[in-house]
Parts: sequence; structure tokens; C-alpha cells
Amino acid sequence: MKTRYLFLIAVLFLQTACKSQPQKINGLSFVASRDSISQEHITPVLNSKSNYVALMPYSFIRNLEYPKIEFNTNREWFGETENGLLQYAKEFKKVGIKIMVKPHLWLRRGGFTGDLKPTTEEHWQLLENSYKAYILTYARAAETLDAEVLCIGTELKEFVMNRPEYWVQLIKEIRTIYKGKLTYAANWDEYKRLSFWSELDFIGIDAYFPLSDVKTPTVAHLEEGWAKHKKEIIGIQQKFNKPILFTEFGYRSVDYNAKKPWEFHRLQGSVNLQAQANGLQAIHNQFWDEDWFAGGFLWKWFHRHDKVGGENNNRFTPQNKPAEELIKKLYAQ
Repeated sequence: MKTRYLFLIAVLFLQTACKSQPQKINGLSFVASRDSISQEHITPVLNSKSNYVALMPYSFIRNLEYPKIEFNTNREWFGETENGLLQYAKEFKKVGIKIMVKPHLWLRRGGFTGDLKPTTEEHWQLLENSYKAYILTYARAAETLDAEVLCIGTELKEFVMNRPEYWVQLIKEIRTIYKGKLTYAANWDEYKRLSFWSELDFIGIDAYFPLSDVKTPTVAHLEEGWAKHKKEIIGIQQKFNKPILFTEFGYRSVDYNAKKPWEFHRLQGSVNLQAQANGLQAIHNQFWDEDWFAGGFLWKWFHRHDKVGGENNNRFTPQNKPAEELIKKLYAQ
């Protein structure tokens, strides 16, 4: 009788402990398209065992000499607009998948958004005012659709470094509109220098850290490559006492994919499906069991599942590759 009593206490303890642990964000970065979406496009996401998607409305700067942000124009694809965001979110919400709204800025004539740095105060004001209009529009949309997380910016290193007071004030304004959790998607070489993490709910990192120069690095080798970066991530997490969220993570299915994981322009390169799978396994091994780690969003997932990826594709998507079966297994744990 005593043994049975102790067993029941142990079971209740384990159940309570499990309930106290927040569920990891097992997310996909769901790419905007020209089309609306339906159950046909959502079923593969459900099959992947994901519980979140990042939806990514876009804005544009057509001319860096005049850094005014444009958004919700007729030049954009449906999925990149506010109406597209709302339609996508509604469909995902029907099946219980949670949402992070993650606005992106695109420089039409090339260039990296992290280098965006106006040269005059007049142009700084133009950038700031138009960005504020952009992000507050999507803060309202995120509140309307009851999104769980709003990302207030993506890889804007020079902007956030040079105008920190602007960002602190912007966060305050966003919080008067949107009641959910906030993050910012800092590039892997940017996150340690941000000053306003204390104002947000997650420390967001686009986790394209260089890990290895090897053609097909093993999982063990990649985990060794994570050691230094993980130590630095833990340092920032402890400094601000905020959970870490990988706002993007992923690897191409190409040779040497862990040398410069952020590279996407280079179309050439031999397909290497094993290298992609090894990268995903290693990052999961290193982070998903940590209690300070909130989870992440895999880059990237397209709505027409039957038309993308495959064994001859060397890009980021895991779709129709061994990496898809692996992520299904990892996310199901």
C-alpha cells in the first residue's frame, strides 16, 4: 500500500513538473506568396509537427538615397500585405497553430538591411517616421488576429545601433496597441550589442553562426562548433534574464553549409542532403533541452509543398528532403 502511495505521489510530481515547463516554439518561417492559402497548404505544416508559424509581411525601400519605407502597395504579393497576413493567420488559427508576425524590410536595389544607415538627419527622420507607420500597422494587425508574438524588426543592425532611443520609444508605443509578446530578430553578429533587450520579452537571434569549414560536418563536429557561440548566448541571456528565441535558424542542403550559413545568393554548389540534416540535428541537440531556450523558427517553408524542395534542391527549405522527416521527428519530441 505504501509503495502504491509513493508511486502515485511520484506520478503527480512528474505531471506537475511537465505542466510547469513551457512548450517549446517549434516553428516554421512560412513564406508569403501571390496566393491566399487553404487547408491544402496547411496540412503539410501540421504534418511537420510545428506548433507555430512566422508570417512575414514585407516593406520596401526603392532607393537608398531616399529611405522611405513603402508597404501595402499593389506591387506586393498578397501574402506580403496586411490583408494577406490576416487571411493566412485566420487559416492557421483554425487548426491551432500559433502565430509570430515578423515584418521584413527589403532593399529593392540590393544590399543588406543591416547596413541601412542614412547619411543626413533629414533622411534618418524619413526612415524613422515611415518605419513607425509600418510597424504600428502590423502591431494593430497582430492584436486583431491575436498573434502570440510580434517581432518588431529583422536584421537592422545600423538602424538599431545608431538610434537606440527611437527603438525604446517605439517599443513603448507598440505596447499601447499590442498586448502579446515582443521580440526583435537580431542577426547572429548583432545580438550581443543591442541595448534594449530588457524592453522585450524574448532575445531574438537569426542563428546563422559559422560552425565549420568541412564539406559535410558531422553532428558531433557541429556541436563542437557551437560551444563558443552557445557560451556567448548564455552570457547575454543571463545579463538580461530573458529567454532566447531563434527567430530564424536553418541550413542549406549544400556542401560547406556550416561555413557561412547565411549565404543564399550563391545558387551553385553540390546538393548535400546529409549536411543539412546534420546541421538541424546539432542545433536541436544543443538548444532544445535548455530551460532558457524558448524555441525557434526554421527557415524556410513554402505554401506549395508539392512543388518545392526535393533531392535536387540545394536551398534552405527542408521540404521533400530527409531534413523534413528529421524536423518532424525532432518537433514531435
